[in-house]
Amino acid sequence: MTFPTSISPDQLPAPIRGYLTAHGARDVDAALRAFTPTAVVVDDGSTYRGTEELRGFLSSAGAEFTYTTTLVGAERTDDAHWVAVNRIEGDFPGGVADLRYRFTVDDDLIAELVIAP
Repeated sequence: MTFPTSISPDQLPAPIRGYLTAHGARDVDAALRAFTPTAVVVDDGSTYRGTEELRGFLSSAGAEFTYTTTLVGAERTDDAHWVAVNRIEGDFPGGVADLRYRFTVDDDLIAELVIAP
């Protein structure tokens, strides 16, 4: 069994850093470039598969709220599995949430992203 190792956020792989930066800037096209064509994203009980569904997810995720995202932690499980912990603060119910973005990287692109508290 492999256990996560805490790392500095700047040690996350380039596609993860690129996705987080692009998503924070709401740049859907740049965020999509970080994913494989068959990538899967799971967020808030919904699953999105492939480029077009991911485009819809990235375009609408959190769009009804104003918020800031701060990367507050990172972990490496193994060469393919990474976690980024983001603190979200804004005008959504509760106002503050720490979300774990669990990434699976395949061939220098994100193959899977699961977002959970």
